[in-house]
Amino acid sequence: MTWSRSLGFTSVTVLVALLLLGGCATANAAAEVPVETRIANALPAKTVQAAGETEAVATANADAADDPAIWRNAANPAASLIVGTDKKAGLYVYGLDGRSRDFVDAGRVNNVDLAQVKTVTGERIIVAASDRNDLANAQIALFALDGATAKLTPLGKIAAGAGEAYGICLYHAPGALYAFMVVKDGTIRQIAIDLSGATPQGKVVRTMKLGTQSEGCAVDPASARLYVAEEDVGLWRFDARPEGSVEPVKIAAADGKAIVADAEGVAVADGYVVVSSQGDNAYAVYRLSDEAYVGRFRIAAGSFGATEETDGIDIVAGDFGPAFPDGIMVAQDGMNAPRAQNFKLVRWGEIKAALGL
Repeated sequence: MTWSRSLGFTSVTVLVALLLLGGCATANAAAEVPVETRIANALPAKTVQAAGETEAVATANADAADDPAIWRNAANPAASLIVGTDKKAGLYVYGLDGRSRDFVDAGRVNNVDLAQVKTVTGERIIVAASDRNDLANAQIALFALDGATAKLTPLGKIAAGAGEAYGICLYHAPGALYAFMVVKDGTIRQIAIDLSGATPQGKVVRTMKLGTQSEGCAVDPASARLYVAEEDVGLWRFDARPEGSVEPVKIAAADGKAIVADAEGVAVADGYVVVSSQGDNAYAVYRLSDEAYVGRFRIAAGSFGATEETDGIDIVAGDFGPAFPDGIMVAQDGMNAPRAQNFKLVRWGEIKAALGL
């Protein structure tokens, strides 16, 4: 561009400001596409309904509930538990009836995952949350969950490197427990967790990177693959093994069709990976064996409300008692008026039937 010598500093400044404002207006217009239009432009979605819901989190009038993790009680499946985050306050434990069984004031914990592992003191249910109380330094907050009493006991925190803690998922490999900490800027650190001492210890064993803001993640232990959602870009796969490649493989784009940005929660279960298509209140499903797209579904209003703007999800297949005989999906509900946000419970078998899986 050639500027006229007569164009003064003030005029240039104003012109640049107008150009920048124009760019911002274009970006804002794109971001404010009505949800009805986003739904119309996306691929069709089957509908299912929730079979239950949790009590609302205590933080009202805020984006607070975020991510769930499911523990299946093998001895008494109907007594299984759900751990969910209130990212402004701490961690809840719910029964399958949706009632709160425990709450731990852990401050700003964003995502959560759990694993049942053998330790020197016996088998334990370990709960890990991404701790963002210090926005400059990510931490993993660890807890022990008592399956009989539904109580959480804090075990300590592990440093997880610089940056704001965002997503977290666990990988329970033979003889080892790893956490994947997804920092808000797309950095992913694999951390080996040592539970043998009086307090937990952690060591970063490798680092991976996506280009922009990322959060949801889940591991398929059978194939040792890590799936991570980059919010405005799509779903990626990494090798979950500490000796594996750090290069990402793109599975699906957030192109407004199968996934409408933001790509948020990720869950792996029963041969499938499911990602929350937050932009149109739906969920996209991919087959693990070939990572092919197999369909989409939406949780519609019924005896319980619909889900909208879902952040975190979790899915576990298997018998959970009479209410959930074929597995359970738990999805954060971002719009649960007039109450605060909560989590909806859906029969996994009904989702598979709706999609013909």
